[in-house]
Amino acid sequence: MTVAIERTLPVRRFAFDWSKPVFISLVLVLGGLVLLPLFWLAYYSVLAKDGTLSLENFRALVTDPTLRKPYLIAMGMALATGALSCLIATPLAWLTARTDLPGRGVVRAFVTASFVTPPFLGAIAWEILAAPNSGILNEIYRWAFGLEQYEYLFDIYTFEGLVFALSCYTFPYVFTLVANALDRVPTDLEEASAMLGGGVWTTLRKVTLPLVLPAMLAGGLVAILQALTMFGTPAILALPAGFHVITTKIWSLFQYPPKPGLAAASALPLLLITIFLIWAQAKIIGRRGYTTVGGKSGAARITPLGRYRWVAVAFVAVVLSITVVIPYLALLKTALTRTVSEPLTWSSFTLHHVNFVLFEFSATRLALQNTLVLGVMTATAGTAIALLVSYLVARRSVPGAALLGYLATAPVAIPGIVLGVGLFLSYSSPPFMLYGTIWILFIAFLTIEMPAGYQQLSSAFKSIHPELEEASRILGATRMMALRQITAPLLRTSVVATWCFVFIGTIRELSATILLTTAETKLVSVIIYDLNESGDLGAISVLGLLLLVVSFAIVLLANRLPVLGGRRITALR
Repeated sequence: MTVAIERTLPVRRFAFDWSKPVFISLVLVLGGLVLLPLFWLAYYSVLAKDGTLSLENFRALVTDPTLRKPYLIAMGMALATGALSCLIATPLAWLTARTDLPGRGVVRAFVTASFVTPPFLGAIAWEILAAPNSGILNEIYRWAFGLEQYEYLFDIYTFEGLVFALSCYTFPYVFTLVANALDRVPTDLEEASAMLGGGVWTTLRKVTLPLVLPAMLAGGLVAILQALTMFGTPAILALPAGFHVITTKIWSLFQYPPKPGLAAASALPLLLITIFLIWAQAKIIGRRGYTTVGGKSGAARITPLGRYRWVAVAFVAVVLSITVVIPYLALLKTALTRTVSEPLTWSSFTLHHVNFVLFEFSATRLALQNTLVLGVMTATAGTAIALLVSYLVARRSVPGAALLGYLATAPVAIPGIVLGVGLFLSYSSPPFMLYGTIWILFIAFLTIEMPAGYQQLSSAFKSIHPELEEASRILGATRMMALRQITAPLLRTSVVATWCFVFIGTIRELSATILLTTAETKLVSVIIYDLNESGDLGAISVLGLLLLVVSFAIVLLANRLPVLGGRRITALR
């Protein structure tokens, strides 16, 4: 008796492949996000007052000292911030990554807290601490030495104070790059130095530091870039001191009477400087000295601190106290007392500012609603677009897919204040009348956060082998079906981390926001800036602490989710 066995193969049914339509749609979306504001920026920069094309705006930029000086001050401020950030972060990274310093995990957590803190909020905290007349530290100084009211020890409203406040929230960029480089330093080189009689400091000076020098330079360039393009901290500390940097000067050109052409011309050199700094950083990162190829793999060589342990602990404690602990305590104390100079005691304790912000201040509810809605919208849309772009680029499923990668990365070279100018010029007149709506803010945040989302998910795609998707295609799935059913579930860790990262970046943004908000589209960051101008530091402290609570809750929730598999969201842009 013969039994016939019929073999069945999967029948490949025709299914429309959405790859090309999605590719075309993404090119149009990303091209619109990046190129449209730059086009209008360039157009208005050569537009004269009478409507003709002219270079008068650029001539004014060169000849007018009120426009030249902010650029010079900004460059000096940025260079000083980069140098100070390296001086703070490099020894801190070495102590954390390569020594037996107690509580190294706590140090990394505090550095992450410094990164999560919006720089403009940190500037306000130091305003509370070191304002010459009302600063808490100056009040303590006068009380301790019995001095008059006009005597003070610290003045945050100076060029030096501005550099100090900026460095407190830019050093994490240097710390992260240097710490990662130290983790990759070949241990056999350090062991060879020790075998040849080199002590701890000799090995550090002649072996370790030269290997991580490119990382330190790259981190310093990131700190310079952040300081140069930042608006909030200079607006809070430099304007009361009587001087402008270029970001605050561009903002002032939109005050009455507005000068959009001059603002556009002032923004373009800042864009070119940013592009140069990013190019220089990419060149440094690409060097062999940064990647530290070769050597033993495995755990880094740990250096015992010995008798220097308490010196190291004191240094770390001072850095973390200055950048995180003291500013946070200043905000908390100000939120719970009626005046800044009043000490926090049982008799002075009050919830007046909390009650005012949450129940009496009419702008709070709308600002919170706008901030959370925009955060969720931007994080969701940005993560979805970054996922599609990363997939098409990584798998090269469509000819010319690499173009998407360039478009998604391009906004990293556009400073927030420059993007704000470009978007204002693009969407404040027909046919795209979006100014005054929440949608122009959504476009701004989506553009700003796109590079971060794309870079994280692009790296994640490299860990997933394409054979899984190919097997799905053999069984009849389209590329989009394979992405939805196979790849996306495997990427859930990175997708959730990217969503949280974009959300936090959105709610702390101020540079572009300050030019694009109206009375109906105010966000928490703009409300904080407005209240600072009116001097209501108690209400600012409450709103600032609320913003920090939301940010840390997102980070902690993401790190606790089982889907993340224990991954910590500590990546820094």
